[in-house]
Formats: sequence, C-alpha cells, structure tokens
Amino acid sequence: MTNNDFIGLAISYVYATGLLVIGEALRRLFAVKPDLTRKVIHIGAGMWAFGVLLLFSHWEIGIIPFATFIGLNYLFYRYRIIGAMDTQDSSPGTVYFAISVTLLFGLLWRPDGPVDSAPIAVAGIMAMTWGDALAALIGRRFGQHKYQVGNSVRSWEGSLAMFVATTVVVFMVLLLLPGSSLSPLSTPLSLGWALLTAVVTATFATLAEAVSPHGTDNLSVPLIAAGVVWVIMHGF
Repeated sequence: MTNNDFIGLAISYVYATGLLVIGEALRRLFAVKPDLTRKVIHIGAGMWAFGVLLLFSHWEIGIIPFATFIGLNYLFYRYRIIGAMDTQDSSPGTVYFAISVTLLFGLLWRPDGPVDSAPIAVAGIMAMTWGDALAALIGRRFGQHKYQVGNSVRSWEGSLAMFVATTVVVFMVLLLLPGSSLSPLSTPLSLGWALLTAVVTATFATLAEAVSPHGTDNLSVPLIAAGVVWVIMHGF
C-alpha cells in the first residue's frame, strides 16, 4: 500500500462517518424522519463511487471501504445503532448496498488496465443510488396508484420516477465517465449509444426494483443494470 492508498482510506472513512453524523443531525436537530435521512445517507454513500475512482489507483485497495461496511451495516441493522438509518420497515438493504458496490468494483474496475470497465460498475451503482432512492421517495409521497408483484407493493408513480432517474444518471455516466480522468482506459460511447443503453438499462432496472422484496433491490437493481450495460457494450 502506498501513502496515497492510506490517504484514500482515511478520507473514505471520514466521509462515511460524516454521512452518518449528518443523517443523525437532521433527525435529532430538525426532526427529519428516518425515511428521508436513510435516503440522504443512501445517496451520499452511492456518490462516493466517484470518490473511490478519484482517490485510488488499485482496485484491491479501493474496494476496502465499501467491503468494510458490509459488516458494519449489518451491525447497524441488527442492533439499530444509527437512528437515521432505522425506519419502521427497516431491511438489510444497507448490507446489500455495500455488497453490490464491492462486487461491481471488484469485478469491473481495473484502473491499471488493460481494459477498465468502471463506467459499467458506476452505471449500476447510480441506478441504485438515484433510481431506487427517488422511486421510494416519490412513491411514498405521491404514490396513489398501487400495484403488487408477489409480496412487493409498488406505485406507478414510484416506478416512473425510477425509470426516469435511472435513464438520466446512466446516460450521464456512460456519456461522461468513459475516457475521462476518472476512467481513462475505458472506451467512450457516442451520444446515441449512451442514450439507447440508458433507456434499455432503466427498463430492466425498473422491473427489477418492482419485483424485489424487502431491500433486495439494492442487490438486484445495480447488478442487473450493470449486466445490461455490459451486454449492450460487449454484445453489439
């Protein structure tokens, strides 16, 4: 490990601690409900994917912070340690979140070459980070038209938010990240291919979110989204 690796790890843990502190402050000082503070932490954690790309040059070290939180998030969930993450219907979704990010970066992120597929991993992570979060928030606030698939109850409003948000974030990732300073070894996509890939990916991610029970969408959405992007980029 280099000095930069140690610095990257330190910044990552400080960032994660800061997210938890902010969530708790919002809950305790401003009476923000845990449903919202949990999503604030969810989005903040997902966006740290870009911090990882920026700070680390070895994927084996870069995945350590998210891998660490597999165990920590289980303890937070099991013993309800962090009130800002503890909703009435709390699920082990935070554990699945950390697992999915660790898996995607571990499988696809290769900053030292020869081929880096980090944009595919980040596309999947952003589908979970923004698509899933906005689906839940919009669904709870405006979801008047419910539907049920198995044991999963969703709203059409939430699913629409999921589709739109996922399309936007995946499109932005695939258009801007490949070939950039954060992923110089990945292959850039044209605007048309990025948009088509985003729409198809959002369709599958929305379906995955709709049928995934009790927090498992934090596994199914990013893995399926990344898988769809990989197939499109390598299959055509």
